[in-house]
Amino acid sequence: MNNPKIIVALDYDNQQDVSNLVQQLDPNLCRLKIGKELFTACGPDCVKHVQDLGFDVFLDLKFHDIPATVAKACTSAANLGVWMLNVHALGGSDMLNAARTAIDESNNSPLLIAVTILTSFDQRQLNEVGLNLALDKQVMCLAELSHSVGLDGVVCSAREAKFLRAKINQDFLLVTPGIRPDGAQQNDQKRIMTPEKALESGANYLVIGRPITQAIDPLGTLKAIYSQISNM
Repeated sequence: MNNPKIIVALDYDNQQDVSNLVQQLDPNLCRLKIGKELFTACGPDCVKHVQDLGFDVFLDLKFHDIPATVAKACTSAANLGVWMLNVHALGGSDMLNAARTAIDESNNSPLLIAVTILTSFDQRQLNEVGLNLALDKQVMCLAELSHSVGLDGVVCSAREAKFLRAKINQDFLLVTPGIRPDGAQQNDQKRIMTPEKALESGANYLVIGRPITQAIDPLGTLKAIYSQISNM
């Protein structure tokens, strides 16, 4: 598969668990997401470990700081050879522009996307932090900002994918966490969707964690999801 649509979230705190899982997966069928927990515990070595096994890496560290600091962090991440990395759109246009410039000037030039609103958020939590737009309008605002400064896409809930896709061109990537196959537990995600519905709504990539990583047969589960979306 030239461009696997599923990104498996490695929500672990040690490299041994990562090794146990990835040996059961196929780099032709998925990419891997390394987030704050795993990167803090194991650092760049974990990125290199899974890359050596043939997997592309989405480095999900959601950089959000002053522009100069984010630019340097993006350069360091790009130098790891990752396929994709992200920043937080709430950092504003100066920070997003600094990140874009840093990636463009790097030797690797991974995809650069921005987080809009975390999929664990609902309207109440959004209002608690002083963001008073309706949740979907806040997501649209941040997505349009990210698009305007030349980022490659955004992380958003699949529930927002349809109206984002209607407003922003087809080349703009929509990466959707909170994906739950039929019958899977919701866990701490609030805005979830099945793989089929997410793709129908315009998502490009599906981030799936526990439904695959905690399955008795992770590769079988991955293949079963592909069988459901094979015509999409």
